[in-house]
Amino acid sequence: MTPHYAFANLIGGDWRTGGMSTHKTFNPARPNSVVGHYELADDAVLNETVSAARDAQAKWRRVPTAERIAIVNRFLDAVMACSEEIAVAITLEQGKPLAEARAETGKALAEARAMAGHVMRAAGDVMATARPGFRNLVTRRARGVIAAITPWNFPILTPMRKIAPALLYGNAVILKPSEFTPAAACLVGEVSRAILPAGVLQIVHGGADVGAGLVGKSGIDGITFTGSVATGKAIYRLAADILAELSLELGGKNAAIINDTHDLDGCLDQVSGAAFMCAGQRCTAISRVIVARELEAPVVEGLTARARTLVLGDGLADGTGMGPLINARQLTRVESLVEQGTGEGARIVTGGERATLQGLEDGYFFAPTILADVASDSVAAREEIFGPVISVMAYDSLDAAFEALNGVGYGLTSSLFSNDLAVVERFIEESESGMIHVNHGTIPDNHMPFGGIKNSGVGAYSVGPSAMNFYTTEHSVYVKH
Repeated sequence: MTPHYAFANLIGGDWRTGGMSTHKTFNPARPNSVVGHYELADDAVLNETVSAARDAQAKWRRVPTAERIAIVNRFLDAVMACSEEIAVAITLEQGKPLAEARAETGKALAEARAMAGHVMRAAGDVMATARPGFRNLVTRRARGVIAAITPWNFPILTPMRKIAPALLYGNAVILKPSEFTPAAACLVGEVSRAILPAGVLQIVHGGADVGAGLVGKSGIDGITFTGSVATGKAIYRLAADILAELSLELGGKNAAIINDTHDLDGCLDQVSGAAFMCAGQRCTAISRVIVARELEAPVVEGLTARARTLVLGDGLADGTGMGPLINARQLTRVESLVEQGTGEGARIVTGGERATLQGLEDGYFFAPTILADVASDSVAAREEIFGPVISVMAYDSLDAAFEALNGVGYGLTSSLFSNDLAVVERFIEESESGMIHVNHGTIPDNHMPFGGIKNSGVGAYSVGPSAMNFYTTEHSVYVKH
């Protein structure tokens, strides 16, 4: 039997029900299938949630770091124990294949445990003194109450990427998961009730109005958001009113430069995997391939062959290689951007249209798409499509390749395939990306900083040792003997 999820808002350790409007979620492979019901937060709920978080955080931050880490690790163990249930919930609401959902859950936990290691290390410095009889120190404290707003494409990875460091550093966190995919976060919230102190992890439901209401509340000390550039800018403006610290991880128009390679098949396996995972609905997806002119034909041919072998279907079905897009709006958007791209001269080699599957006729499927002859100034080369679309652009000089690579407003991640050390060194030095990959796709390690520059990010990165700069505040201490 397919699970059905029903959750209210998690406030002070309890699921608070009664009197609030509800929201339904649907399986994007089967849009007529209701997956869950969720009670939406109103302004009174948000006020109560922030108050409960402040009370809980005042106690939580005083728990010794080692003890706090031990508690969070027990919480992570409990999440691991229900990881299969979480993966199924992800697939039902988001649509990705179950294997991808399982991998996402595993990565979320691995990143969280890596953060525990970072937190256990020293978080301050002994500084030289400028005056006799003084001792100078730099220390850090938990920032306070963190508002976390997460998207629908990674329903467990992105929430845990914010929950774990917030808790480990001694903060309380209020999570607003995407209204399209809240089940996984709610399952995590349910697990937390038996382990974490009441109020240090709370969950509220709603759309953009609830998110705006939360991040504009007095009593919020930090706001971490993952999502679109437009929403990130709106949050930036709201944060100014309360002078809250920000960590924004926004969109990407990520490219792979294929300059030369001794293993073209291995290279194209990496590129296609990075492009079509999660049906291309990843901020780190490779959506542009910038290829040396002499390799253009075999690269297009190889990517096309890989796209055509992908089996579309329900994420819970055996053999599904790619699931649907999240909803009708996203499907229409991808279709429109591909149409714009072809209107600007791009050539559809394969795909380029909605896919209708037997038994899943209403599902939001879009065929894996390869666009060739893409001009560097076209929408297909510059805009984040957020779907299973690869735009291929050929170059005749390295200068042209780097101009195309950096000629977009985004700067999240990039990849180079080359065995030429001089090209590699130039790429590392010149790629305008927060994350830079050489001779592999764009999947990051669990302990490394994760974030972008330009329009792809603001503030401290969300994973790794530098996350401390968002989740803690810095204090200079002068001790006179």
